[in-house]
Amino acid sequence: MTPGEMEMVEVFTSEGKGRGLKAVKEFWAGDVIFAEPAYAAVVFDSLTHLVCHTCFKRQEKLHRCGQCKFAHYCDRTCQKDAWLNHKHECSAIKAHGKAPNENIRLAARIMWRIEREGGGLTEGCLVSIDDLQNHVENFGEEEKKELRADVESFLNFWPPQSQQFGMQYISHIFGVINCNGFTLSDQRGLQAVGVGVFPNLCLVNHDCWPNCTVIFNNGNHEAVRSMFHTQMRIELRALGKISPGEELTVSYVDFLNVSEERRKQLQKQYYFDCTCEHCQKGIKDDLMLAVKEGENKVVKLCRECLKKQEPVLGDTNIYLLKILSIASEVLSYLQMFEEASGYAKRMVDGYMKIYHPNNAQLGMAVMRAGVTHWHASLIESGHGMICKAYAILLVTHGPTHPITKDLEVMRVQSEMELRMFQQNEFMYYKMREAALKNQKIQVMAEPTNEAPSGLFHTKQ
Repeated sequence: MTPGEMEMVEVFTSEGKGRGLKAVKEFWAGDVIFAEPAYAAVVFDSLTHLVCHTCFKRQEKLHRCGQCKFAHYCDRTCQKDAWLNHKHECSAIKAHGKAPNENIRLAARIMWRIEREGGGLTEGCLVSIDDLQNHVENFGEEEKKELRADVESFLNFWPPQSQQFGMQYISHIFGVINCNGFTLSDQRGLQAVGVGVFPNLCLVNHDCWPNCTVIFNNGNHEAVRSMFHTQMRIELRALGKISPGEELTVSYVDFLNVSEERRKQLQKQYYFDCTCEHCQKGIKDDLMLAVKEGENKVVKLCRECLKKQEPVLGDTNIYLLKILSIASEVLSYLQMFEEASGYAKRMVDGYMKIYHPNNAQLGMAVMRAGVTHWHASLIESGHGMICKAYAILLVTHGPTHPITKDLEVMRVQSEMELRMFQQNEFMYYKMREAALKNQKIQVMAEPTNEAPSGLFHTKQ
């Protein structure tokens, strides 16, 4: 976070929420309010050999650290950039005999940085690691048991020659990771690949209908000259107009749940009761639980097959929408695109009535539906959806994000095909048929469920 960006936001005491961030200047949809590099970050245990430990991009071939044999990197540039954070970890892994789990590794990286710089405010940070909430006092018995196990594992891994910390302080760091760790994605934003701590982001409070979104940017090390390289960071982006003095908010959980369920999830994972307007008034709950006239046995019928649900549940009912999403995904995988497109269209129509118009998940869903229609030769509706998705992702991800660039290519290609279709429909289908015989249509990958769906990563 640059000094100029720090001047655009201000820490304040938010009523009923504690500290928060508010805007100092006016922002518009798509504006980057601030970008922040990770204080510390690690790759998930299951992906340590598939994802770069510096930029968190998935790559076919990675260079392995010759000393610890654990860390992997895109190239020498990423390896060189990682050395400051990896050198102590490298020695500790060799001494320990193996790498510990991701929670221990992240805590250790935080501790080594504190050893280097101290636990107070560091450059570009509005809050210190020492002052972040840990919520250890709110832990239940099972969480306390896991915390004790983590502390013990950490002490077994932590080198005796490094600065030694007390049990209470180590517990504080694990508490910070538990409720403030942010899930990091690969370069396409389709898979969760790691977890990091971003102190400034931790100051942004939750709202179920937020005015900002958080996007992970893997950075760019591909430029010929290193002066043009950009580092891995998160970007806080405005979803609409934000006035000076207005609090900045993000959603910690997916909005696609009734208010009672969202509040339960927020209390369980983040230890607070949501008092936003959407929760207090149950806004859009009626849409998410909509049933068709004359039916009242929703719970029973929701457990039965889709065929029995469809005549009962309303078009915006979240249980129906989730089933439509799964049906569309499976049928697309089987390349039954025509049937899949029908389910995708119904899903998107429901999402459009529920989600914020600039919600990132809405944009991704519309994109997948557009690709499904395109593959089904429904070029007009497919192109329209791709354009709609592109407009949303320009706001949420920005024009330089890899997935936005991919979508721009699709938008241009589908527009060319649409013009061809409008000029000569018969020739369009002939050319498409010929093309399909030579090359199998690729289905866009779906996001995985390897990490919790909330904004912040919590240990499972």
